[in-house]
Amino acid sequence: MPGFQSRLASARRRLGDLLGGLAPTEDQRNLQRLQQRVQHLETLVEGLQDSIHRDSLRHEQRMLDLERKTEPDALTKALSEHARRRGL
Repeated sequence: MPGFQSRLASARRRLGDLLGGLAPTEDQRNLQRLQQRVQHLETLVEGLQDSIHRDSLRHEQRMLDLERKTEPDALTKALSEHARRRGL
């Protein structure tokens, strides 16, 4: 989302330039509220991206663990240990 974020930052700068130095009108107050909403939404999106990334890392680690456990050598060893414990 780098393209979106850079466009948003550019729009914010332009909005700041428009709002700077002018007496607050209803439109300017509305623009300020919208800017606050956008900032809030950006925070939510960043949090969601972080959460998805962490979940992706956990999922990848689980898959690696499963792959290691099902490799022929690891599987043979686990079955042998299980058979010894059960007295087979």
